[in-house]
Amino acid sequence: MSRLLHVSASPRGDASESLAIAREFLDAFAATHPDVEIDEFDLWDGTLPEFGPAAAAAKMAVFAGERPTGAGADAWRAATETFRRLDAADRYLFSVPMWNAGIPYVLKQFIDVVSQPGMVFSFDPHEGYSGLLTGKKAVAIYTSAVYGPGRGPRFGSDFQAPYLDGWLRWAGVADIEEIHFRPNLATADAEAGRAAAHALARDLGKAF
Repeated sequence: MSRLLHVSASPRGDASESLAIAREFLDAFAATHPDVEIDEFDLWDGTLPEFGPAAAAAKMAVFAGERPTGAGADAWRAATETFRRLDAADRYLFSVPMWNAGIPYVLKQFIDVVSQPGMVFSFDPHEGYSGLLTGKKAVAIYTSAVYGPGRGPRFGSDFQAPYLDGWLRWAGVADIEEIHFRPNLATADAEAGRAAAHALARDLGKAF
C-alpha cells in the first residue's frame, strides 16, 4: 500500500502555522487519495529515540563492518525501527517552523537517528555518498514569523529550508515541493500570505 508520512516538527498544536498549513494539505490529499495510508509522526510525542554515545558507537561499529553489542545494539535497534517508519512511505510531508534561523532541534534529532549507513545512505571511498531514499517525493512547509526574503540580516537568516532541502537531496529524494509562509508578524497583515499558503497546500495535496 502507498503511504504518506507527515513529519511534524512543531510543538504548538492548534496555534501552529505550519500545522495549520499541513492540515489543509492532508485534508485535500485524503479526499483525492483515499487509497493512500497517512502516517502522522509528531516528533514531540515521546517516541523518537535519542542518538547519544551508545548510538554513535553503534554507528561506527556498523561502518567498520561489526555488529553493535550491549547498549549500542539497543540504540541501533531503535534507530532501525525509526528508519523503517520513514522508509515505509513513498511520500513525505514535513511541517517545519523556523527556530533561531534553523530547524527545531527535534527534527535534527530525527535526521540524526535515521541517517545511517545502509539505511538512508551508502558510502564509497572513491565515489562518496549515495542516497538510498530514491523514488520518493516530498513536500516541505516552512514558516517563520520574523525572517523573510528581502528583509535584511537584522531580520534573521535562512538555515532552515536549505538544511532540510540539502538533507532530502543527499538522502536521494529529488522530487521536492515547498510551501513558504513568512509574514513579518510585528508589522504586517499576514492574512493574504496565509491564504496563499493554504491555497497552495490544497493544490499540492490534490496533486501529490
